[in-house]
Amino acid sequence: MIEGVIARLEERVPDLRGRTAAAADLAALMAANALPQAPVAAHVLPVALQGGRESAATALFIQDLEEVVGVLLTFRAVGRTGGQELARVRDIIRQVVEAVAGWGPDEVPGVFRLARGGMVRMSGGTLVYQLDFAITDQLRIRP
Repeated sequence: MIEGVIARLEERVPDLRGRTAAAADLAALMAANALPQAPVAAHVLPVALQGGRESAATALFIQDLEEVVGVLLTFRAVGRTGGQELARVRDIIRQVVEAVAGWGPDEVPGVFRLARGGMVRMSGGTLVYQLDFAITDQLRIRP
């Protein structure tokens, strides 16, 4: 699912082409106490998994799941160019929302919806903003 969101962002958000990666790449940057050097970058990571309604059918256990995937956007040089840069930040955030919300990978019955978004950090001209998208899936197990 993470790979699908990465591909979707690369396809639909021009500023993120070649600048979108999975959580492992973010972990490596954090271990080095570094940030992406591009003007804008995205990292996609699993955020939460919530169990829902369950039922048991003959020889089958079924449970709804809600999976939350986070898109962590890192913007460099925010604040140095005033309102123009903030307008660009809002535009990219909107493009990410439009790329993911309403879409779902083929292997999942649901589609993503925007769960929440907000600023994680702002310091030294770098803004980190997180968007969380939730999707409903179904667990089917033969006990």
